[in-house]
Amino acid sequence: MAVGFRMFTDFQRPEAELVEAFRGIPSSNIGDCVRKMTCMFGGIRPFNKHNLLGVAFTVKVPSGDNLAAQMALDYAKPGDIIVIDGAGYTDRALVGGMMLAYSEMRHLGGFVVNGAVRDMDDIRASSLPVFAKAVTPLGPYREGPGEINVPVVCGGQVVMPGDILVGDADGVVVIPRKDACELLKAARKNLAGEQEEIHLMKEGLYTESKHRETFTTMFLRHGGSISE
Repeated sequence: MAVGFRMFTDFQRPEAELVEAFRGIPSSNIGDCVRKMTCMFGGIRPFNKHNLLGVAFTVKVPSGDNLAAQMALDYAKPGDIIVIDGAGYTDRALVGGMMLAYSEMRHLGGFVVNGAVRDMDDIRASSLPVFAKAVTPLGPYREGPGEINVPVVCGGQVVMPGDILVGDADGVVVIPRKDACELLKAARKNLAGEQEEIHLMKEGLYTESKHRETFTTMFLRHGGSISE
């Protein structure tokens, strides 16, 4: 097998019910539960208004070439998120309108691109979520090499085939497959607690003294000082 120019067709996947259980939980709440360690950064942002949830199907390509990404569309399963590591190169688009149309036909789950996209009218009209770094009219080369279903880096985070991805207006968070059950419980608890506090604030039942005590204590515990 040619290192750097190969595809692995099989990998361990989480149960579909476990993936679906994350629907509706904001990326920010999950991010709190992973101690901010697996949230994508580096400019990865949504390019339409669709939220993203699914299993990572990873692709690693050289800068500006999407041959392996095009091939991945035929091997990914319905609902899979195509995660393309284009090394952050933004001068040539790796995903455009034709790829989106074919992915819709195959009922894939969306795209996260460590690089650029194009055809913004098609992206806005698409039913699939698209997250990327930039937009450009320049198209890609299709010569290779590339690797499919290997560890990739996207938005500063390692993504493994089979990880769960959650994306919304705030960005994308990676849920390692082996930690998904534990994180689901923690994220549900985190969201419920946050919603309760917001409700109390809106009802005028969250006291200023509680807020002051909470954050003054935290400020002092981390080494801060208060002077008159």
